Order: sequence, then C-alpha cells, then structure tokens
Amino acid sequence: MNGTPTIVNDVMSRRVVALREGAAFKDIVRTMQEWRVSALPVLDDDGRVVGVVSEADLLPKEEYSGAPGGRARGVPGADAVKADALTAAELMTSPAVTVVCGASLARAARIMAHRRIKRLPVVGPDGTLEGIVSRSDLLKVFLRDDTDIAGEVRREVVAGLFGTYADAVRVGVRDGVVTLTGRVPDTALTPLAVRLARAVPGVVDVHCSLTGPPRHPDLDPDLPDARRTAPA
Repeated sequence: MNGTPTIVNDVMSRRVVALREGAAFKDIVRTMQEWRVSALPVLDDDGRVVGVVSEADLLPKEEYSGAPGGRARGVPGADAVKADALTAAELMTSPAVTVVCGASLARAARIMAHRRIKRLPVVGPDGTLEGIVSRSDLLKVFLRDDTDIAGEVRREVVAGLFGTYADAVRVGVRDGVVTLTGRVPDTALTPLAVRLARAVPGVVDVHCSLTGPPRHPDLDPDLPDARRTAPA
C-alpha cells in the first residue's frame, strides 16, 4: 500500500489531552480553552477511556444557573445532574464512543456520522487511550496521488478479477475519480469491480464503461444475426 492511510492508526493524532475522573469543572473549561477543543476523553486510573466530557455537558450549569429554588429543581433529569455536577466523572457521557486503532477509516467515518460527533478517542485492545481521530484526519486519504490510486486499482482490483484479461482494461484516475474502460470476458463481474475500486483509499468516485467481448453471430447460434432477421 506504499504507506497509504487505510486504518485509524495511520491518521490519528497521538498527542492527546485527557481528563482524570476527579478533574474539577473550572479546570475542564480551562483545558478546553487552552487546547481549543470541544470535547475531552476521561480516563480511569489505568488509562482506560471511561467517558467523554463535551461542551454540551458543561452548558446546563450556565443554562439553569438562574433557576429559582436551585438549578436541579424543575430541570429534566439528565440536565439536572449536569447542572449540579462538579467533576469530570459527574459530567461525562458514559460509556464513551470510541474506535479501535485497527478500525478502517470508513468505520470511523460511519461512527462519527451516526453519533454526530467530530472527534473520536482511539483505544487499544485493552481500552487504554492511544490517540484521537478527527473528521479532518479522515479526509487526509483524499490527498493521495492519482498515480498511486491507479496502480492500486490495477493491482488489487483489475488483476484480481480479470486475470489474463486484465491488460484489456484501462484504468484512468483524475482528481480521485477512477474510470474503467475496455472489454472483459464476463460483464457479471463489472458491479464487483466498481465496488472494489470505490473501496480503494482515496477514491472519490468510479465511472465504469466496461463492455463484454465482441459478438460473432456466425459463431454463436444463440445470438441474433442481423443479416438473417433484417426485412427483405
């Protein structure tokens, strides 16, 4: 793969600021301001990620600060807890949404989209914090050179599917868009070729114009012969 990013470990940031469960409210706000982040992972004493504190977790304290009779009175359950919380353990959303180091970039992107979050703590097999991956980190793969993409599509997709007929397939790539043209012995494999090419890191889209072998009506009795069917 010539160093091409394919898994989270390839693109994640290894310099991470995190909180301990006992971190105080003001220290959390100060850390977010200093590091210019909107969320921070929370670790237990063994370095495992047990939760995440985001700006949304901090806002109820300000939102309900002027509520009569105390913040928690008349406030929805979850917000009441957040409004009176003083430490990271009380504020954090738990369990944390994380991704493992070896996960594909596509899986990380799906988690972010589904959970509507911008950053994911990256954990090792034992749940300890290894790094952070952001949306911008996942987009780095699209900076891959067109020549590298074309080479991988030819090696991993075309050669694998079409074998000795691979030379008849032309692979072009421009701005990450792959174009497949030529003749192949079995067009039933075309949808699979498109799907596999689209999965190659850095591919933006795939345009496919693969066709089957030329027809020879004289040699194939099942094919209609235009000369015989033409009206007299």
